[in-house]
Amino acid sequence: MPVLDEKHDWAHPVESDGAWSESYYFNAYDPPTDTGFFTRIGIRPNEGTIDVGLSVWLPGEGLTGYRHVQAQAEMIDSDLRVGDIRYEMLEPGRRWRLSGSTETGLALDVTFEALTPMIGGDGQGRRGRGASAETGTVVGKGHLEQAGRWHGWLEAGGAKQEWTAARGNRDKSWGPRRWGGPKMWRWFSINFGGDAYGEGCHFGGIRIGTDAGDLHRGWVWKDGEHASIVDWSVTSGVADDGVTHRTTDVRATDRDGRVHELHADVVRVHPGPAGVRPDTTIVNEGLARWTYDGMEGWGISEYLHQLDADCRPRVPIE
Repeated sequence: MPVLDEKHDWAHPVESDGAWSESYYFNAYDPPTDTGFFTRIGIRPNEGTIDVGLSVWLPGEGLTGYRHVQAQAEMIDSDLRVGDIRYEMLEPGRRWRLSGSTETGLALDVTFEALTPMIGGDGQGRRGRGASAETGTVVGKGHLEQAGRWHGWLEAGGAKQEWTAARGNRDKSWGPRRWGGPKMWRWFSINFGGDAYGEGCHFGGIRIGTDAGDLHRGWVWKDGEHASIVDWSVTSGVADDGVTHRTTDVRATDRDGRVHELHADVVRVHPGPAGVRPDTTIVNEGLARWTYDGMEGWGISEYLHQLDADCRPRVPIE
């Protein structure tokens, strides 16, 4: 997975597929205040819509959020406004501001500053093979990820939280997006430290299940340089419902043959607004405390499942 230049922060050419999407995702967590969020804006010009989802972790076990969909037939990129939420590109490839205030009392004004370059596979205009080709038709043709720190504040229920140690990742995808397409995925977004550009240790990546086999993509940023992850070996501890993951153990092998062993205790899991239902797709977004090489950090352990009639994953959790 190469380092990408700033042009990929701008909109990409729209193709004819009706499910074409350009999406922007951010996550953040501030341990001192026990608050954070995960949020996504997706532009679907061929369907004529733009939508936002914002889920906010509150101190303790609290969760609140905001969702909105509106008409949008043209591509936009540097200033995305959906309902009460706004994403602003302050500096391509480096800085974004997220802000908003809703009628429910949820408000935020936070800025993302990059700790790594944008890393990912361009994919635009290329024809892959096997699992890569199949993935390109359901979750996007191009993708980037980036680790960063956050500063600003978040308010909910009348309590304003000033962030002092927030870290998180962002990603961007472009191409066809069909949520029911993948057989499963395991996606990870992990941060250890990082106080200035190029410092800290960060992981990102995914294993996607397809009829053509599993696709492994990802990266590690360590000691000021990045390496691609070529294999994600995952084992999980699962709750009694057979769906909710509680722990994640990862052996991530990079292109140089180094094996990175990480462990996550999943402290909160959110299955999306529809919850666990028969014959549906769910994305279990897990806020996780990660350990690696004597370090402790925070991030995401996210599992996508296609559930059967008994609400069990069609692909068993490893």
